[in-house]
Amino acid sequence: MTVAPVEAPPSPPREDKRWRQVDVKIRRLGARPDGLIEVLHTVQEVFGFLDDDALGYVSEALGVPPSRVLGVATFYSHFVRKPQGLHTCVVCMGTACYINGASAIFERLHGTLGIDAGGTTPDGRVSLLRARCLGACSMAPAVVVDDEVHGRMSPDGIEQMLEAL
Repeated sequence: MTVAPVEAPPSPPREDKRWRQVDVKIRRLGARPDGLIEVLHTVQEVFGFLDDDALGYVSEALGVPPSRVLGVATFYSHFVRKPQGLHTCVVCMGTACYINGASAIFERLHGTLGIDAGGTTPDGRVSLLRARCLGACSMAPAVVVDDEVHGRMSPDGIEQMLEAL
């Protein structure tokens, strides 16, 4: 059995040395479509978000249709499509969280921060996001602040947490 050599990835969309880290990940995974999520994680770790140029590059490098790359990038709540604030706050809107008060938590954040879901405060301090489900149903309602899950949250609790940031 012979193994086809791995082709070099396409040219990155911008002159930026951080693309080398992405290319290393792509080569390590063998530039295969089943590495899509892992490569998207790498791009986001390196750049902080997934813009259209990055998605196009990943699509070409892995041989995955652009629509599939975009679909994965928009389906999973841990991927973001634009630069985020210094802190991120993700409110779970899954069934368990919703019936336990997630909408009140979101409304409090919306009012306090003055931004909608997907927005960032004008000072760049906080980004507010909604997720379909965080998988923390036993802790409903759940909120993720800076990659840390906080369960049994309340509107007052999240406001106190924001003040402490």
